[in-house]
Amino acid sequence: MNAMNRLPRFRQRRPCVSFFAGMLACALVGSVQASTRPSQVQLLLPPAPKHAPQTPEQDAVGERSGRPLPAPEILQPTLDATLPTFKPHYGHTFNGSLSMASSDVLPGLVGAWIASFKTFYPHVHVTFGPPYEGTHAEAEMDHGKIDIAFVSRELKPTDIATFVTDHGYPPLSVPVSGGSYRQFGFLDAVSFFVNQANPVEHLSLAQLDQILSSSHLRGGSTAKTWGDVGVTGDWATHPIHVYAIKPWNGFEEFVRQRVLDVDGKRGHWRKDLNFDHLVFPVAERVAADPDGIGYAGLAFVDVPVKLIPIGTEGQSVAPTYSNVATASYPLSRLIYANVNRKPANAMNPALQEFLRFVLSRQGQQLVRNEAIFLPLREFQCEAARSLLVPTAAGVHP
Repeated sequence: MNAMNRLPRFRQRRPCVSFFAGMLACALVGSVQASTRPSQVQLLLPPAPKHAPQTPEQDAVGERSGRPLPAPEILQPTLDATLPTFKPHYGHTFNGSLSMASSDVLPGLVGAWIASFKTFYPHVHVTFGPPYEGTHAEAEMDHGKIDIAFVSRELKPTDIATFVTDHGYPPLSVPVSGGSYRQFGFLDAVSFFVNQANPVEHLSLAQLDQILSSSHLRGGSTAKTWGDVGVTGDWATHPIHVYAIKPWNGFEEFVRQRVLDVDGKRGHWRKDLNFDHLVFPVAERVAADPDGIGYAGLAFVDVPVKLIPIGTEGQSVAPTYSNVATASYPLSRLIYANVNRKPANAMNPALQEFLRFVLSRQGQQLVRNEAIFLPLREFQCEAARSLLVPTAAGVHP
């Protein structure tokens, strides 16, 4: 098969990358068309470089000045054409104060947001500085020392529980940016993968729940063989060997929330999974086990494995750059601004204006300018903006 015959086609809700960039994306990463039919090309990504956990010295540097940025992504999505332009609600002399903290991968982006926001509101005093560390930011927000904790992952369940104990309600987590596609340490998209010999073509969220969960909030029962999730032929009797990440971990919490949790109910992992303490070895374990399945950030897929399109019944989406950038891939990640706002109470006007700016065309353009994280689509921004205005009952739509 020649190179042109291997080029897959992209299928997406709205244009995201230019024609040239789209063709380059196909050549670099491959794609699987979102369809009920079996995929006609296998999603291929060259193995990522081997990475090692950060050293204490690197952690210390990150807390002081932020983690060094990786090389920008080669491809960049266009902004969603329907993103609204920011229009201030108050005059140029409006004043107030805001204090912020962030994870160590976010100082550059948050700093850019602050600088641009102050062109609209020069009299709003903003405090932002080291240390840059997500858990520190969460604690400072809980203790009332800052207004916004920008965290590049979901909050820890223990931190939410502590906040509820202290305040009687959970913190408000507002999505403000997409994660990256495949940048190590910068909130890369998560993928499920199997051994290259495995014939499975795609998996639904319900099937993943059957494989991973003991609570089965999506229905069904435990899937113990590959035949239980639709594989036929000789492979149907093969046992499913799951390689997962031991709680608590940012990747683990994300997968739990997107796959195991349903309608506000928290799902639970099966006890018989093969758990690793860190994400680094998972892809290698699956590559060595014909019956294996695992998950990791794309930056940690450092050996040849088969990436699996996932989704709802009848609609599977592959983890291509285009699908992650348009947020059609269900395991695309998010960066959050976490705030202390009592349900049904109005938000501090300066805080609300800042977050409205971040969720505008200008705010998301700054995400794109940094070329590491992916800007939100308007349907995501619209949902995030709805969180800024409480409903009468204190329950967001």
